[in-house]
Amino acid sequence: MKILVVDDNKTNLTLLKKLAGTVEGCSAVGFISPEDALHAMPELDFDIGVIDFQMPVYNGVDLLLEIRRFEKYRDKPFVVVTADGDTQTRMSALNAGAIDFLTKPVNPLEFRARIRNLAALTDARNQLADRADWLRREVDKVVQELREREQEIIYRLTLAASYKDPETALHTMRVGAYSELIAKAYGLSAEACADLRLAAPMHDIGKVGIPDNVLLKRGIYTESERSQMQCHTSIGSQILGQSRSSLLQLAAEIAEAHHERWDGQGYPRRKKGEDIPLAGRIVAVADSFDALTTVRPYKPAWSVDKAVSHIREKAGSQFDPNCVKAFEKALPEIIAIMTSQEPHNISLVAAAE
Repeated sequence: MKILVVDDNKTNLTLLKKLAGTVEGCSAVGFISPEDALHAMPELDFDIGVIDFQMPVYNGVDLLLEIRRFEKYRDKPFVVVTADGDTQTRMSALNAGAIDFLTKPVNPLEFRARIRNLAALTDARNQLADRADWLRREVDKVVQELREREQEIIYRLTLAASYKDPETALHTMRVGAYSELIAKAYGLSAEACADLRLAAPMHDIGKVGIPDNVLLKRGIYTESERSQMQCHTSIGSQILGQSRSSLLQLAAEIAEAHHERWDGQGYPRRKKGEDIPLAGRIVAVADSFDALTTVRPYKPAWSVDKAVSHIREKAGSQFDPNCVKAFEKALPEIIAIMTSQEPHNISLVAAAE
């Protein structure tokens, strides 16, 4: 353990350094002036500081305040050596961060006892800090492992849902990627954007509960078939909603909300405006854009310009106007993904890594 000693009296400095060196496990580093000590910082390493109060230019309190400006030393224990028994002086030292005092002339036995006690306390605190760092690393490792498992679960569920319709897999990958870009343009945190990329591909997971004759129909739905298809939002929410995983809970929220409308005319709960979860409002835009710009059994693919114009027109009725603004801001990146020749490189693969 290293003891910093600062005293402008050479004899006192030599004595204090010698006494510090007699404490088991301790060595001393000394400075004859406060300026020299400050000049050595913040590269200087020490565990305990012993500072004389009466010194020129900087007294002990002034020096202690200057040392405390360095983040590195803010938790270090300091002892002030003084011949002044004035209460105000001691209060100033305590307010500056001193935790103990030694009175001149310094008693060697008292000095060693105080430094030994402070060294033991410092060592215990360092051990606790090391333990806290270890626990933090272990928690981070477990959280990362859980996160990876959640991502794999989402990937596998989405993959399973795509087996009935291969185009569904590509659609879900694009919607995840588009949703992340819209969320980023909206101003959400990097973590929230990443979560949305992972959860959004599950927006249509409820389609596993739709009969094949409806799900795979090549043509316009009857009113009854349309009602059946609309049930995929509630089914998806039921499949995912009981999970304790935060990602799966987000996916359940999206599954239920991505067909709600800003004006309250959507389904399944006819929620309106900001009552619709933000994730659902973002995915609604991403899902619609991809649906419009790809071939469906009931329609050809729209051009990008036509699809963008449609989404703009629906801002304030079908879509959250702020989500539409974010979509427009992210549009160049969205188009880059849409026109990519390697759609398998987006979203789902990222989730599996």
